[in-house]
Amino acid sequence: MKKLLAFVRREPVLFAALVLALAAALFVRPEASLYVQAIDFRTLAILFCLMIAIKAFQSQNFLDAAAARLLRLCKNRRSLYLLLCGLVFFSSMFVTNDVALLTFVPISLLIFKRVGLSAMKLVVLETLAANLGSCATPMGNPQNLFLFSYYEFSAAEFFLQTAKIALPSLAILAAMIFFLTKKSEDEPHQFSGAVLQQQRVVLKVDARTFFYAADFALCLLTVFRVLDWKIMLAATIAIMALCDRRLFSKVDYSLLFTFAGFFIFTKTISTVPAFSEFLQEALKSRLSTYLTGIAASQVISNVPAALLLSGFTQNGSALLLAVNVGGLGTLIASMASVISFKLYSTSDEAKAPDAPNYMATFTLWNAALLLVLGTLAYLLP
Repeated sequence: MKKLLAFVRREPVLFAALVLALAAALFVRPEASLYVQAIDFRTLAILFCLMIAIKAFQSQNFLDAAAARLLRLCKNRRSLYLLLCGLVFFSSMFVTNDVALLTFVPISLLIFKRVGLSAMKLVVLETLAANLGSCATPMGNPQNLFLFSYYEFSAAEFFLQTAKIALPSLAILAAMIFFLTKKSEDEPHQFSGAVLQQQRVVLKVDARTFFYAADFALCLLTVFRVLDWKIMLAATIAIMALCDRRLFSKVDYSLLFTFAGFFIFTKTISTVPAFSEFLQEALKSRLSTYLTGIAASQVISNVPAALLLSGFTQNGSALLLAVNVGGLGTLIASMASVISFKLYSTSDEAKAPDAPNYMATFTLWNAALLLVLGTLAYLLP
């Protein structure tokens, strides 16, 4: 029982996916062939290959080295906020929101500890930047990758939709940073050069770098349907086995099993006429799909919401916008938000008796942005 509770705390979304899949299977009792038909192997293969390619680049310190060099250009708190949030926003488009936060939140906590300033507001801003920047591309987050494949969006169709979130959010985040970093009497505005000069990371460039870059290119070609996913998968396995077999152990397999669980659950319950008709009716219009997607994301997170609702609506554009905007709001609306919260809560700043209230700030800013961006994204043509 202790091991089960520990697993639930560690992987709540995976546990929910497995329970739902098992419950649906026991209740509906479909034919065995349905389980195989339910799983979108193309999406899982792309997700696996992207994750291991990103881990490969991480092993060579690409993001860390780039960040360290750019940080030495910062002269004050405003430039540091802009740089770190910008790095998170744009890197999340290619390495996912989870990886962007895992890379840059620890760097932010370290720097602000050294200069004696609170990093709480910056971490919340970085979380917003990760969730909003990642919505811009198919590979930015798992739900985008799935929906891009499921609804067979063209590149133009996809980017026209996600730009409705990405462009306004970039302007809003910049405005927030300029407001929050106004000079104040009780905080030093200028940073001493020594603090940021200490941020040095050795970039590991060797023969493997070429293979990693080639593999990432194959992943992108597969995402945009230029290359068959089986070729990409075979090439990725061969490249990683040749270059660094340890990378296979660093992949987040729980995310793959989460997808598989929700695929089975969604496909199974879709065979129940009454339930299928109810959801199809509830998601019939663009507005109802949009509102339901946002609401579901607040409760079960945006990835499960995308997987669940996609099987019952043809309003793909509305659902794409909904689950991306829906990453704002509650802490569990996006698993990336949980990651940054955990990173901050284990820091020395969070453990201090007079620590600022992270959840209050996070909830207030997320609710405000959800209202503003949610309205804008729906109304923009």
